[in-house]
Amino acid sequence: MMENYDTNWTAMSNKAIIDSMGAYIKHQRLAQNRTQAKVAEDAGLNRSTISQIEKGESISLISLIQILRTLNILHVLNQFKIEQEISPLELAKLEKKKRLRAKSSKNDQQYESEW
Repeated sequence: MMENYDTNWTAMSNKAIIDSMGAYIKHQRLAQNRTQAKVAEDAGLNRSTISQIEKGESISLISLIQILRTLNILHVLNQFKIEQEISPLELAKLEKKKRLRAKSSKNDQQYESEW
């Protein structure tokens, strides 16, 4: 996998980001030994759409998702997942409310065994 964690995406132009995405898609396609035509067919797109993104031209978001799905690399979208974060104060409140012991209620009745 071609991972580059030190890329300064904010310093890149939109064109440079699209170029980088296209290069990544091409790398993944070639690593899977698949032709543009085969990826396009599997994604339900024209081969020219695959060619466009690999050359750094923009494509629609839905086409990008179809390509990522076909190449089985949807995991690159994990950064868009919103995870619920809890503040330390809320966590402390929840911990304080945790039950530490079981308590019998008045409705609990003791049944004697018939043995």
